[in-house]
Amino acid sequence: MTTYDAGDVTLEKVRDFVWEIPKQGDMRVPARVFASEALLEEISDDKTLEQLRNATQLPGITKYAICMPDGHQGYGFPVGGVGAMDARNGCLSPGAVGYDINCGVRMMTTSLTYDDVRGREQELVDALFANVPSGLGGGGIFEGTIGDVEAILADGVEWALRNDWAVTEDLEHCEDEGKRPDADPSAISQKAKDRGKNQVGSLGSGNHFLEVQRVTDIYDDGVAAEYGLEPDRLVVLIHCGSRGLGHQTCNDYLRRIEKTHAGMLDRLPDKELAAAPAGSQLAEEYYGAMCAAINFAWVNRQLIMHRTRQVFEQVFDRDWRDMEMHLLYDVAHNIAKKEHHQVGVDADGEVVTDDEHAVEYETRELYVHRKGATRAFPAGHEEVPSAYRAVGQPVIIPGSMGAGSYVLSGGERSLHETFGSTAHGAGRLMSRTQAKNEYWGGDVRTDLREQNQVYVKAQSGATVAEEAPGVYKDVDEVVRVSDALGIGDRVARTFPVCNIKG
Repeated sequence: MTTYDAGDVTLEKVRDFVWEIPKQGDMRVPARVFASEALLEEISDDKTLEQLRNATQLPGITKYAICMPDGHQGYGFPVGGVGAMDARNGCLSPGAVGYDINCGVRMMTTSLTYDDVRGREQELVDALFANVPSGLGGGGIFEGTIGDVEAILADGVEWALRNDWAVTEDLEHCEDEGKRPDADPSAISQKAKDRGKNQVGSLGSGNHFLEVQRVTDIYDDGVAAEYGLEPDRLVVLIHCGSRGLGHQTCNDYLRRIEKTHAGMLDRLPDKELAAAPAGSQLAEEYYGAMCAAINFAWVNRQLIMHRTRQVFEQVFDRDWRDMEMHLLYDVAHNIAKKEHHQVGVDADGEVVTDDEHAVEYETRELYVHRKGATRAFPAGHEEVPSAYRAVGQPVIIPGSMGAGSYVLSGGERSLHETFGSTAHGAGRLMSRTQAKNEYWGGDVRTDLREQNQVYVKAQSGATVAEEAPGVYKDVDEVVRVSDALGIGDRVARTFPVCNIKG
């Protein structure tokens, strides 16, 4: 197969797992989809490809717009999308970041084995559910003042360290050491701060979760050893973001951008792609606000991890340090960051999409938007924590409650192919509404326990139905494509033991 027809979008096969929508009409650049044919069929079921093609019209977009193998329809910009905009003459688009700013994942390793928890799964899931706040709205582990929120927004996990919610090594094993220095708390609205002040340390609802898992497979012994992963060991995976504060911040800036930069909006095919020109006052304010919300999300996950350590201490009657409950890594997957990347240019200095037409390579500062995509920097990159620089950045890809998750390392080809990015999860196959029509939460929970020995506890049966295993794509296939392309290399696979959801 050399072409793939998906309605009014035709993709051309570049090579195995790489498909391109050629530049035409108002497209500023081509679009690329990284997927197998099986995944491409699922990606073409909704508006993902249309949204990807629309994204190529964003000002300053460089090389091509990208869709990862877990891609699906989002708000304006597809989930699983990556777009790198020139930091001088490009733009910043809140829709290309998402409402849940710095939704991300962190994994904690332990010295416990599956045998240590076998027979105590219900006790553990009950204790976690009782101690880690979850659900729509609601309070968090820490409920402070507006001043506390502003300190969190400014300092990220450094605030948690000062207040005994973290240890130094937690910062060393977090993307950006848990702090975006460009954060501007004054750019966050009072309404957003009010929404966030009682939600610090809470999972929220939807697809957010805390999951105890066991390591089932090791694919790279050397890298797994560097990451502290061994067969049958228990790990803890936390998935959540910036809660109401991040949602409000995105909404605030989308509305302001629609009013202030209406002229740019009129030239875009979808108002949900609303963007502020790079260098404009509103772009600078949004970047500062987004970085502050990123810090908030890192603290949110940090407090949940701290509380999880305490729960394990209670259940297993041992100090968390004796159980070696160490942070492996925390990585964002809804974010836009200023990064420097090499791009090929032709004789006129225009960026090209393939090596064949590149006269030379230039390093350019770009706003790399990752929406439902994970940073995946390779070994040797200066932004990879020193503990992992020799083997590459850890990449954590959650699957469904019935399929397990993966740990990858940043691939050697990631910078060249995807601006240092790979997938962020399995990717949804059906909407939440459709899921609730297809599944009954009680049945899903019973089946998981009886068939897979996975213990699930949630605020409602509807939440479990929305997150049923059948709602998601095949995470094994998503990871297979990432590994084959060299953008994220398989290190280990994990499988759920118990899971709590909002």
